[in-house]
Amino acid sequence: MIDLRSDTLTQPTAGMRQAIAHARVGDEQKGEDPSVLELEQRAAKLLGHERAIFLPTATMANQIALRALSEPGDEVVAERQAHIFRMEGGGPAAHSGLAMKPLAGLRGVFEAPALSAAINPDDPHQARTRIVCVENTHNGGGGKVWPVATLRDVTATAHDRGLSAHLDGARLLNAAVALDVEPAEIGVLFDTVALCLSKGLGCPFGAVLACSGELANRAWRLKFLFGGAMRQAGIIAAAGSYALDHHLERLAEDHANARTLAAGFAAAGLPVDETAVETNFVQIDCNRLELSRDEVIERLEREGVRISIAAPPGVLRAVTHLDVSSDDVLRAADLASRAFSTRVAH
Repeated sequence: MIDLRSDTLTQPTAGMRQAIAHARVGDEQKGEDPSVLELEQRAAKLLGHERAIFLPTATMANQIALRALSEPGDEVVAERQAHIFRMEGGGPAAHSGLAMKPLAGLRGVFEAPALSAAINPDDPHQARTRIVCVENTHNGGGGKVWPVATLRDVTATAHDRGLSAHLDGARLLNAAVALDVEPAEIGVLFDTVALCLSKGLGCPFGAVLACSGELANRAWRLKFLFGGAMRQAGIIAAAGSYALDHHLERLAEDHANARTLAAGFAAAGLPVDETAVETNFVQIDCNRLELSRDEVIERLEREGVRISIAAPPGVLRAVTHLDVSSDDVLRAADLASRAFSTRVAH
C-alpha cells in the first residue's frame, strides 16, 4: 500500500531511532533537559528569533501564540480555510476568547488591502482586531506557498495598524525550500512562528514556537497552563535535531515527487492542475469527474494507493513525504491508470 494521505504518517528512520535511543535528557519543566535546550536554540536561530519553546504539537503552538498576543474579546483575522479556524476545534474562542474573522483568499493567500479592509475601527461596540495569522504553506490551499513580497506587505500592514502577526508555519520549511530562501527570512517578519516537527521533518511528534524573549516568557507560562510542560522530553527533541540535520534539504525530493505524481495522475485521467503543485501536495478536483469523491478514494485504495479528503468541497489530496520514494510515486501513477482505465471526466 502506497499511503499518500498525509506527511504525518512517517515512521522514524533508523538514524532518528538511534538519536532517540542515545538522547541526553533531564527535567524539561525545570529547564534542565539538554536535548530540549539544544533544539530550542537551533530552532530560534533557524526561524530568525531570540528564543523558541518546545511543545508537543503545532496546534498547541498556534493556540499559545494567539493567547500570548491577545486579550479576551479581541479578534484574529486569517484566511477562511486556515488551520486555526478549520482544524483546531474552535481553539481561538475556547482558549483565548477571540472572535474569528475569516478572509477570502486565493488558495489560502490574501493581500494587504484585504487585511486592511478587515480591521475593525476603534469602536467599543466592536471586537478589537488584534492578530493576523498567516498559514505557510497553506494546507487548505494544496500546499500553497506565500510569496515573500506578499508576506512583507501583509505583516507591514499589520504592524502599521497595531496588530501582531502570527505565522502558522507547520510546513514553513517546505515553503522555504520551494522559494530557495532561509526560513529566517520569512520567520523574522512575524511576532510569533509555529513550526511542526512531525510533518515534512518526519518526527514522531513535537513542535516549536519561536518569538522574542519577552513573548517567550509569557509563552513559557502558557505552556504550563495548556498542559504542554513535559519531563524527559529530550527523547523527542533529539529526533527534532536529527531531522534538522538530515531531513530539511531532502524536502526538495518530496516536491519533485509531487510534480511527478501530479503528471501521472493527470495522464490517468484525473483532473489535476499540475501548475498548482508547489510543494508536496497534489489535489484532485472531483467536481470535474463523473465519479464521487468517495468512489475515487475507493478505486485507488483497491489498487493499493491511499489518498484523503482536502479542505475545498469535492477535492482530494495526495501528499508526498519521507516514506514515499520516487519509485513509489511512479508506481502510484501506474496504479491510478489501472483504477481509471475507463474515461471518468465530463
